[in-house]
Amino acid sequence: MTTTSPIRVERVQQSRLEDVDFSNLPFGKIFSDHMYVSDYRDGEWTDDRIIPFGHFTMHPASMVLHYGQSIFEGMKASVDQDGTPMLMQPREHAQRLNASARRMMMAEFPEDRFVEAVSRLVKLDQGWIPPQEGSALYLRPYMYATDEFIGVRPSETYRFCIFTAPVGPYYAKPVRLVVEEKYVRAVPGGTGEAKSGGNYGGSLLAVHEANQRGFDQVLWMGVENKQQIQEVGTMNVFFVIDGEVVTPITDGAILKGITRKMFIQILKDKGIPVSERLVTIDEIVAASDAGNLQEMFGAGTAAVVSHVAELQYRDRLITLPPVEDRKIGPMLKRHIDGLRVGSVEDTHGWLVRV
Repeated sequence: MTTTSPIRVERVQQSRLEDVDFSNLPFGKIFSDHMYVSDYRDGEWTDDRIIPFGHFTMHPASMVLHYGQSIFEGMKASVDQDGTPMLMQPREHAQRLNASARRMMMAEFPEDRFVEAVSRLVKLDQGWIPPQEGSALYLRPYMYATDEFIGVRPSETYRFCIFTAPVGPYYAKPVRLVVEEKYVRAVPGGTGEAKSGGNYGGSLLAVHEANQRGFDQVLWMGVENKQQIQEVGTMNVFFVIDGEVVTPITDGAILKGITRKMFIQILKDKGIPVSERLVTIDEIVAASDAGNLQEMFGAGTAAVVSHVAELQYRDRLITLPPVEDRKIGPMLKRHIDGLRVGSVEDTHGWLVRV
């Protein structure tokens, strides 16, 4: 398989940039001028191109519509203090996309071409990067099956795409959660470790029912005894218990979050106790009862940190301390935001200048 390919560029005739209000950016509804596309056929990726953002046409028998071979990533681009576009961990995202592809029996996309594609697209549309702190240019690389066939087998053709979208903060306020005991998100050996579209489609009913009860999201539990904590909504979850930061171990059912991985490294760098291990809901209730549950927050690319205000477990309502009294979650968000604008030193080589 070839690892490099020239990228053909077709620019828009008229940019839509002047119509964007950067002080009012809903998440995921405004899209930039261009997108990257590459097609897989005859065993290789071909026709790499950056074209005006627009619709695709699709055959009614496209296999993605029937058997769910669809994966994606979520990234962000920002600008540093001298206006240079910056990417956070693009190679890690390429590697995770390919891990998802292997699990879903899809074609892998070469890492170097992934990084080059993201860089070229961001460079072309860098004017779409919001200047406000906490905002960013969200990048959505994704891949889907394109065979026009309704037999149950892996597709032999795929499309890999990247589009970008200027976004504001994902969760502006602390969220209210409910422990989900009826539905499950994933089990070890399933597809929970892959960023497959079906994982998210399967979560919608539980979140809808939580919303109907006045909650923002759910805390997902493992199958066995509904005790083992997995994730919060679409994010990895962290707890601060008596000064120690704890996050569930990735056991095959939990996404190996890139923000999660960075948080663990930052905590270690700062000498803050952090552990990856089995975490149960009974442990969290006991920590709350003892007055030792200091923080709970989600970690992910979109929100970076999403603070939890309340957690409902059966007839128990656990109320977390006010965000202004918390130390770990706010520190981690400041650190990541500082890296993105160049005010915090990048000691691990996480950033790539475009």
